[in-house]
Amino acid sequence: MKKLKAAYPSYDEIQKIEYKLTEMKNEYWLHHDLFTFQWWLLLIIFILPWIIWWRYVDKARLKEIILFGTLLMLLVGLLDDIGVNAHLWSYPYKLLQVIPRLVAVDYGILIVAHMTVYQFCKTWKSFIIVNLVMATIFTFIFEPLSVWLNIYKLESWKYIYSLPIYVAKAALVKWLVQVINRKSKSM
Repeated sequence: MKKLKAAYPSYDEIQKIEYKLTEMKNEYWLHHDLFTFQWWLLLIIFILPWIIWWRYVDKARLKEIILFGTLLMLLVGLLDDIGVNAHLWSYPYKLLQVIPRLVAVDYGILIVAHMTVYQFCKTWKSFIIVNLVMATIFTFIFEPLSVWLNIYKLESWKYIYSLPIYVAKAALVKWLVQVINRKSKSM
């Protein structure tokens, strides 16, 4: 009896294509991205903020600030993966090919900026206001600059969509850290 071919690709067919795509991406990164101006810029905006942050972070609140930053990293990474996989945006240049997201921003300058705001803005009002200002700068200055530098490419996304997300994710994580802190103190 003859086996009918499924109307969709098999797991093995998908794996074969993914393997070939990975090979192509590795070649592209090696010959297109590595050691270019954009690559060096990404390296700097990944490392330099952490060096500066470490010098000025409130060491007495280090665990709390790191908790905030780590939870935010998880959320930012998830949102970025969703955006890339949904073809809302893409990254023509990457610091590391093996990671699909823009690591230098997602785990570098963006997280450090948010942790700095978290450290210095003790009240919700100041936290929201400063995050709104920061979100405006990231949305209307850094994102267009990244597009101009060909580091970031909008597929079916508009800058304005980013503004509320920058503020909402920071507020959500601040609230979550406060809940965790309250629970740990009540134990």
